[in-house]
Amino acid sequence: MKNKKYIPSLFIVLMLVVQAFAQPTAKAILDKVDKNMSADNMISESSMTVHGKRNSRTMTSKTYKVGDKQSFTEYLSPAREQGTKMLKLEDKLWIYAPSTDRTIQISGHMLRQSVMGSDMSYEDMMDDRKLTDIYDAVVIAEEMIDERNTYKVEMIANVVDVTYYKRVVWVDSERFVPLKEELFAKSGQLLKQTTLKEVKKIDGRWFPTSMVYKDMMKQGKGTEFNIISVKFNQDIPKYIFTKAALKQ
Repeated sequence: MKNKKYIPSLFIVLMLVVQAFAQPTAKAILDKVDKNMSADNMISESSMTVHGKRNSRTMTSKTYKVGDKQSFTEYLSPAREQGTKMLKLEDKLWIYAPSTDRTIQISGHMLRQSVMGSDMSYEDMMDDRKLTDIYDAVVIAEEMIDERNTYKVEMIANVVDVTYYKRVVWVDSERFVPLKEELFAKSGQLLKQTTLKEVKKIDGRWFPTSMVYKDMMKQGKGTEFNIISVKFNQDIPKYIFTKAALKQ
């Protein structure tokens, strides 16, 4: 009798050990996410549709990025936004408005303001650091999202200069891109939610080309981002990342 009970118990233990080793660590998962989502440099064109309480409006823009320290965005449409430019250098952000021909620096509490009336703040746009550099993470479950197997990863900030103390992300277990993310305050309040779709293989990496970003503190149906085109590892002239380029 003892042997009969011992064998299935041993089998269960072995299965648990196999499963434990089969599942990658949270750091390994996020390293793969960063490899897909980050690049030494990138040029992209995108559309941003802000779904307000009563109507929606769409803007298009072109963005140049080098690492997580430099980015330059120029709005292409509609006419009233055309020529508006944003420059990020390290932790500083400047905006040029052609209607006033003025360049202003966004800093302090102003960083919490909405970008072009969207659900994204300037703080959201500024922080492009790798997740593994600023969060401690653990896999807390495996769940299905849009018929895809995902790892549910919980991240807690290990630095003080972050906008969101806790993040929960559902990562596609095959392609290693985020399909959903929830962003929390230290109090535990859900502040924002993101869903990512239209995952495509571009230059050897999986990359989501459609995203809906929802500020849970605002009314409306959120802000939809769609990537029109994206190119990685391009030769970007250095002059683009200068304040002089804002008025050109």
